[in-house]
Amino acid sequence: MKPEAFPAKTAALVPYVKEDFFVKDKKNTPQVLARRALLVLLDAAIVAFSFYFALLLRADGAVEAAWWPHNRELLYENLPWIVAVYIASFLFSGLYSVLWKYAGERDLMRLAGTVAVPTVVVYCVNRLCIHGVLFNSANCMAAVLIFLLVGGSRLAWRLFLNHPLGEKLRGAASKDPNRPVMIVGAGEAGAWAINVCKSNKEYGHAVVAVDDDPTKLNQTIHGVPVKGTLEDIPDLCKRYGIHSIIIAIPTLKGSKLNHVIDLCVSTHCAVQLLSDPQLVGSGTPQQGAFRELNPADFLSRDEVTLDTDQISGYLTGKTVLVTGGGGSIGSELCRQVMRFKPAKLLIFDIYENCAYELLMELQQKYGRDVPVTVLVGSIRDKARLDEVFETYHPTVVFHAAAHKHVPLMEISPAEAVKNNVFGTKNLLTSASEHGVERLVQLSTDKAVNPTSVMGCTKRLCEMLIQTFAGNTDMKCVAVRFGNVLGSNGSVVPLFRRQIAGGGPVTVTDKRIIRYFMTIPEAVTLVLQAGASAKGGEIFVLDMGKPVKILTLAENLIRLSGFTPHKDIKIEFIGLRPGEKLYEEMLMAEEGLKETENKLIHIGQPIEFDENEFFAALDNLRKSMYDDSVDMRAIVSDIVPTYHCNKT
Repeated sequence: MKPEAFPAKTAALVPYVKEDFFVKDKKNTPQVLARRALLVLLDAAIVAFSFYFALLLRADGAVEAAWWPHNRELLYENLPWIVAVYIASFLFSGLYSVLWKYAGERDLMRLAGTVAVPTVVVYCVNRLCIHGVLFNSANCMAAVLIFLLVGGSRLAWRLFLNHPLGEKLRGAASKDPNRPVMIVGAGEAGAWAINVCKSNKEYGHAVVAVDDDPTKLNQTIHGVPVKGTLEDIPDLCKRYGIHSIIIAIPTLKGSKLNHVIDLCVSTHCAVQLLSDPQLVGSGTPQQGAFRELNPADFLSRDEVTLDTDQISGYLTGKTVLVTGGGGSIGSELCRQVMRFKPAKLLIFDIYENCAYELLMELQQKYGRDVPVTVLVGSIRDKARLDEVFETYHPTVVFHAAAHKHVPLMEISPAEAVKNNVFGTKNLLTSASEHGVERLVQLSTDKAVNPTSVMGCTKRLCEMLIQTFAGNTDMKCVAVRFGNVLGSNGSVVPLFRRQIAGGGPVTVTDKRIIRYFMTIPEAVTLVLQAGASAKGGEIFVLDMGKPVKILTLAENLIRLSGFTPHKDIKIEFIGLRPGEKLYEEMLMAEEGLKETENKLIHIGQPIEFDENEFFAALDNLRKSMYDDSVDMRAIVSDIVPTYHCNKT
């Protein structure tokens, strides 16, 4: 039997809910009208009391004074129309259409304005017609009292409705005791999250909060006690029988957020985050207030700082070509390039469907006249590349087109060589012949001491970048990074499909580790690296700490509401062809040089004989069409760090 799924998200929470004063639903009309009639009577009594009490306060309680009877009589004579003016203002402002169970700051501001209008009317009438000695000052004090008492009465009613006794009396179902919620954070965001839970029971019942601020311990927020620090999360979950956890600390970033997520996931509770921290402070619950964790949350790192001026300098107003622009990484490159307002963006891809979808997305965001053109073609076709460069004259090229699936390229090594190596050579040649200023090639950690044909071809691409950078005016660079979460063919989509099918989840080896980045993070750093290009560099992105694939699989299972190894089994199937246990970002002989960005480093290029390199490439070109030739042997002669089937 499957464990209980995550709490369903709310259907619709609005800043305040209004109803027409004259309700059309005949079934509820008597109840609604009776409720509003009582509110009108209550408010009339509040107005009358406030004016009398304000006049009494102004007189300092000296009812025996000679002027007291006169002003009291004035008040009695004018109180009916004063009350009528206030009630009319309340009616016309829609005050009785507010469901105060969901009221927030906007409704209090509305109440203040509703009280202010009749206050001004009473003041003007008094000045022009009544001339009461103490009436003007009493009028101001009465307005304050009316605001406090009317607002206070609604607040008291709201508190009563949220109390178990109130729920029982109005026939509402009590909060499910099996759905207690822990709020991580006792600041403004935590208080807002508690209010959301109180307003919408689908999120569960907030029963306890935690925070590392010692001044908040043993305090209460909207009736919810703060009972411990972040490190107490596992113990408190057991003590209170917590069903789900809401992390409500928007400032929590990087390794600290990772640590808190690990603590929460270890409890086997459903874990959610604020869907949009900007909603905090709105004072009202919103639809989709929280979201479920995703794999990217486990990789949370410090925010990437960009030199936007530097990036704008080589992208704004330029024609930019992205090869493989319809792919997962290429499409994100296109999205981020558009932020810097290029004169034209060229999406070049052999697979037209994804490129077309990206075009529709960009037109939806920037308008139908967005300067984006989709070009269908292959980097294997030198003539097609020449046609593109001659027609559109791009000045910046991002090269993301490649075969990248390691096991498949082991089966078809010649295709990997044709596309990755000679396709890249075609692109570099055409770009250099047509005056391209800057070319950035996307490489991979699998190019370091490669054990696969795919990794080996990427290393050959890096060597091509070096040679063209040294022999042309074009600034050619390569950017080397590890796996990106959610990219086509990556492990995360595979695991999700396997979990959705009930398992098992297949992991090659329990020891295997990989470096991961989110696609937006990787692309952002690629753009920054491109701005720093001088020619020939191999930029190495800081991928953070490596992640065990087994741990990633277990976390994905937990995020899906299941228990690893119990509800969903994990099977170890052995390393695939060309796969190795540990990826490396740098070869020992390359060294490492820092840049202005702490997340971007430069690997020292390895020297090699260019004449021998191109002669070897010519031999490789001839061999890739001969099925009898051992492609791996030829490639290994060119890339001495290539170790076939190394694990």
